This record gives sequence, C-alpha cells and structure tokens, in this order.
Amino acid sequence: MISRYGIFCKVIELTSFTKVAKQIGYSQSAISQTIKSLEQELGVILIDRKKDGITLTSDGKEFLPYLQSIYRAECALKQKQKELTGLENSIIRIGTFTSVSRNILPQLMKQFKKIYPGVNFILKQGDYTSIQKWVQTEIVDFGFVNSNAVKGIKVEILYEDELLAVLPPNHSLIEYKNISLKQLASEPFILLDEGDYSVIMNAFQKINQTPQIEYEVYDDYSILAMVRQGLGVSAMYSLVLNGFEKGLQIRPIKEKPMRPVALAWKNEHTMSLASRRFMDFIKSFFLKNKQCL
Repeated sequence: MISRYGIFCKVIELTSFTKVAKQIGYSQSAISQTIKSLEQELGVILIDRKKDGITLTSDGKEFLPYLQSIYRAECALKQKQKELTGLENSIIRIGTFTSVSRNILPQLMKQFKKIYPGVNFILKQGDYTSIQKWVQTEIVDFGFVNSNAVKGIKVEILYEDELLAVLPPNHSLIEYKNISLKQLASEPFILLDEGDYSVIMNAFQKINQTPQIEYEVYDDYSILAMVRQGLGVSAMYSLVLNGFEKGLQIRPIKEKPMRPVALAWKNEHTMSLASRRFMDFIKSFFLKNKQCL
C-alpha cells in the first residue's frame, strides 16, 4: 500500500492524477482526495490544478524535496523489511569445532538455504574457550560449545558426544571389547587440545590417573593419522570418527566420558533475525532427531 507521500511524488512525476490512478489501481477521485488530505495536513496548497495539467505551487516546490525524502525513506524501510522477511543478504556468524562443522552444520545450512537462499554463513573454527570469547564479544552470533566448559553465556544442550578409544591397527589392547581409562593412561597418549577444558583429562582426574601424554594436537584428523602410524593411542569423539575408521581400531571406553554439545549465545534479542531463525532451526532439528544422534 502506497502512502500519501508516495502518491504525491508519483503525481508530480507523471503530472497526472489519471495516470497515477491507473498505475497503482486507485480511482482518480481517490488520488485527488489523498492529495487534498496531504494539503490539509501541511496547511498549504501543494498543487495548482488546471485544465491543461497540474503544476506545483510555490509552497509545493518548497515542500517537494522533503516529501520526496520521506517517500524514499518509506521505500527503503519496506525494502529492508522485505530483505529481513526473506533474510536476503544476511550473514550468520557461527563459532564451531570439527565434529559440528563436519557432521552437523553442512546439512543444516543446506536445508536452511533452501528456505532462505539469500543467507550467507561465516564459520569460525576454535576451541570451547575461544568460542566463548567470540560469543561474549559478538564476533560470532552464536556458537557450539561444551556446556561444562563455558560460563557467563546462555547455553542449551543439543546432544551428547561420546569419547571412544582410538588404537593403532595392531595394538595389544584391541583384544578387549571395552577399554578402561586406566588402560589408556598406561599407553603413550595423543591428547586432543580442547582449550582450557579437556573432557578426557577431566575423566582421568576423576579416577586419579595421569596419562603418558607424548603429543598434544589441536587438529582431530592429524591425531587420527598419528594413531594410524603407531605414535600412540587417543580418545576421540564418535562424530569425529564417523567415516574415518579405516586403519584404526575403535573401542568404547568403560567409563563412557561424554561431551554435552550445546548452543551458546549472549543475547537473543539483539541477535540478527537471520541468526535467531537459524538458531531456532537448529534447536528444532535436534528436538526432532534426538534418537538419531
């Protein structure tokens, strides 16, 4: 629906009530009445109506740039509303780590872009500590974290990811169906660097075990390559191992150390509409698919 300011600007542009009425689907009398209403609002005569056409009065010439400015602002506001409704040209910034960026986000981003094709994503890879800082400083809109590893931000747990023992193909421990933390602690150990909070180290501490850490590595898949080469044993998350089991022996850990993976955000009300909708989309996905994870 066009405002009275828009109708006035179109009348001046087309120099005809009739042409404007035809263009926007109004009657000529409705256009004329709209202009009269605007003149009454401003307390001046804007248009000189003559048989041979219409012209601006001196007051109309004075008001014209202001009314055009209002109309342009209205058009810009409607365009922005349209963009936000369709999430056109929106950027969603997410803090994440390997298992999520490899196994969770690709399918969710693909499904979301089918609904909102104008949305773009920026993924920042980090550990729980760095992701928490990015959320707090709004470098990212929201992030995936270990809920036990962060404080001072809002979190909602989505699922739990189990740590599994990862062994070289010919290791002596492969004869066991389940491997204890005590057994892992007695072997050369390759530790996944998770930042200030380590799920596996926390599990070792609970049973008063100190692993023989020979390597500490940030990249999950570098660790898998090192285990394949017989450089040590490790404990990796089930989602990370999905599809990468070749050349490795995977066993459950008796104590079942788990990582509660959660969404984390600072303030949902100040988050962009696109980010809020994608975060709700993620929550809905996990609510529907909990049994599959």
